[in-house]
Amino acid sequence: MNFFEEPLSSKIVFRGRIVSVRDDMARLQNGKEAHREVVEHPGGVAIVPLLHDNSVLMVRQYRFCMSEELLEIPAGKLEYGEDPLECAIRELSEETGCRAEKMIYFGPIYPSPGFSQEILHIYLATGLVRGEMHPDEDEFLSVETIALEALIAQIMAGAIKDAKTIIGLMKTKQYFEQLF
Repeated sequence: MNFFEEPLSSKIVFRGRIVSVRDDMARLQNGKEAHREVVEHPGGVAIVPLLHDNSVLMVRQYRFCMSEELLEIPAGKLEYGEDPLECAIRELSEETGCRAEKMIYFGPIYPSPGFSQEILHIYLATGLVRGEMHPDEDEFLSVETIALEALIAQIMAGAIKDAKTIIGLMKTKQYFEQLF
């Protein structure tokens, strides 16, 4: 069976600095019509910065929307039309001060496809060369070095809740298990 919804109309109901929200009308497979609220987002990148000893540079920062401090892999928003690899290189440098000799693309993910068009591109960064962090002026974060296996244990215990971080770290673990 092929599932589909036919777009009928679209209206921007909110335009913000980062996202816009549309109220769309769609015709369903059964012929009925339904409203679909869609968050337009330029997308972003997330990077797993892996050191030679299989530890990962993690970023700790306060997330206003969740009202808590989270441990995450470095990430950032794409500018409209920006190449994801260039964005990943920039964000890695800004948030950790590192540059990578090698960036391995793990592919795109859809964080919340039920209401958002956001696409995140996941990268593994290896051969890291340390430098100075230079976060955006509204970013307050610290960098922590944690063993990959300890991070996987935190995921399984429910201590790491950020989806991009979970996916990036699990893909990293799987990537290396396939190599050996």
